[in-house]
Amino acid sequence: MNDLHHAVPLEGNHPDALASEVPDFNQFRPEDFPDAFRAAMGEHLSEITAIAENPAPADFDNTIAALERAGRKLEEVARIFFTLAGAHTNPALQGIERDVSPLLSRHSSQITLNAALFARIDAVHADRDAAATLTPEDRRLLDRIHAGFVRSGARLEGADRERLAEIDAELSSLGTRFSQNILADEHNWVMSLEKDDLAGLPDDLISTMAGVAADRGLENYAVTLSRSVVVPFLSYSTRRDLREKAFRAWTNRGENEGASDNRQIMADILRLRAEKARLLGFDSFAAYKLNDTMAKTPVAVRTLLEEVWEHAKTRAADDAAALRQLAGERGDNHPLEPWDWRYYAEQRRQREFAIDESELKPYFELDRMITAAFDVADRLFGLSFTPLPAAKAWHPDVRVWAVADRDGRPRGLFLGDYFARQSKRSGAWMSALRSQHKLDGGQLPIIYNVCNFAKPSAGQPALLSLDDARTLFHEFGHALHGLLSDVTWPSLSGTSVARDFVELPSQLYEHWLTVPSVLADHARHVRTGEPLPKPLLDKMLAAKSFDAGFDTVEYTASALIDLGLHELREVPDQPLAVERAMLEELGMPREIVMRHRSPHFAHIFSGDGYSAGYYSYMWSEVLDADAFEAFEETGDPFDPETAGRLLEHVYSAGNSRDAADLYTAFRGRMPTSAALLRKRGFVTG
Repeated sequence: MNDLHHAVPLEGNHPDALASEVPDFNQFRPEDFPDAFRAAMGEHLSEITAIAENPAPADFDNTIAALERAGRKLEEVARIFFTLAGAHTNPALQGIERDVSPLLSRHSSQITLNAALFARIDAVHADRDAAATLTPEDRRLLDRIHAGFVRSGARLEGADRERLAEIDAELSSLGTRFSQNILADEHNWVMSLEKDDLAGLPDDLISTMAGVAADRGLENYAVTLSRSVVVPFLSYSTRRDLREKAFRAWTNRGENEGASDNRQIMADILRLRAEKARLLGFDSFAAYKLNDTMAKTPVAVRTLLEEVWEHAKTRAADDAAALRQLAGERGDNHPLEPWDWRYYAEQRRQREFAIDESELKPYFELDRMITAAFDVADRLFGLSFTPLPAAKAWHPDVRVWAVADRDGRPRGLFLGDYFARQSKRSGAWMSALRSQHKLDGGQLPIIYNVCNFAKPSAGQPALLSLDDARTLFHEFGHALHGLLSDVTWPSLSGTSVARDFVELPSQLYEHWLTVPSVLADHARHVRTGEPLPKPLLDKMLAAKSFDAGFDTVEYTASALIDLGLHELREVPDQPLAVERAMLEELGMPREIVMRHRSPHFAHIFSGDGYSAGYYSYMWSEVLDADAFEAFEETGDPFDPETAGRLLEHVYSAGNSRDAADLYTAFRGRMPTSAALLRKRGFVTG
């Protein structure tokens, strides 16, 4: 397999030479991965054994730094495999993923539960104050590794150690099955439409649906459960029966009888997580997960969510009344249902702001929005992006750019995979084929974004909704967090930060999409090249917090259910009954459904990255709203001094310091929720 980890000089590379750094995905056959994983895990365990059994007294270099150097081959194989498993999978890869996930979990447990290894780490940690040669970043690495081993059960003994390893392996297997079941439901459901079924739909959506049908080997038009197709369909279709059919399929993913049913898997995951938390000495899994975040406790999270919830629920109730009135005026006297909300909200937006999403889309063409994201990175941080058309990745749709700083020195590679397809899981994400570090000569990052925008018919431009454009900026903010990383140690690189801090760089970057000068330069009509007309711009900005009650209710409900399910000490056989009871207690508006119902809540059940942590988007929004106000206070959204502090203390800092310390260094203080409430239009002043 390609070696992703040979050191790349930190300066002097020509962009064309960097193209060869992208691994040749054509050489990777599914059947090769099991042996590659086994060999890489064996090599890693040999390296770990050498560290644990080193006869020399434990010190930072022979233990902590040695750990950072270990496992390079395994990291290489895993990054390539899981890139394919997420962005371009097939049944063979899915089968291997089901098999290898528990093996990787047990491999990790063999390391974190290695008593001799932890004894050495513990000894170095205990002597950290006497180690005068350690830099602040060295100290941070030592603290994080030590804490990670403790949180992974290194202090457990006997049967408890074995049980924790079993739990982690089973959780890994269940998470993989959960994710694959969602993909199966999304892949298998399609709603064929004929010309008479298209009433109300804009031309660009009709064109996209024709392309979807062609991809599926169907005639005419088709709706799938890709968000970039189903959401605009729900927003524009005048056919209430078809909206209901699509909405029910979309919200019932993972909850259908048969092989893809996630309900029992969800219950098993919650039960195992609760048991894991008890083994590690915590009252609940939520308490365990949050102990290592900025929030620290479930109480702190619930306090923020419930404060925003009450504002959102009040706004949503007012909006529901307005939508019912609008429907009644049009002779639609049926109760307002969840599959009606987006449709009438769009009608209301057109009435109140005289703005139509289909009127905006021609100004948000994909290539122009990519250029806009790059331009902001240049104006803030001095980055340039050179296309490398000769570079090939895992699919022909993937595009590659060489990234350089303002002095022309290379900073890495950026890959963008923007269009939905059947081989790709839903959603949008950032990841790395290689992360930045300075160890042993240094390594430049290879960062990628994956999105699921609707692919247009052949010869047609790819037009984005405003939400799609925000998604592009959001994921590119994550990418910059990886590309701009400037740390020594791999474990502290890029996005390897607290879960409720990791969304700050991405959500903050969204703000620059609607900066007037950015829109003036890049929001230009796809046919005429004319800039977004000022009256349309003014209406778009005036509508910025339109439907904020709906958006906030559906998100916050998901975050509160995530928290509540993971606060359970005893998990019932049917957690969906708990979900329903929690929503009833919250006073969930009947016209709105939580953004991610539990059976397809991939954030929290396809792995434990966001488990008890979905709140982090809002926690980070508190940070990002306050952070952007730092620019607004200067009167310049690209103020060089503020951008310099942002680069130093957020985008390039990785996990080299505590997240609260990093934010305070940038802003001079910690934020309150006031800026968030202003951003969402819930309060003024």
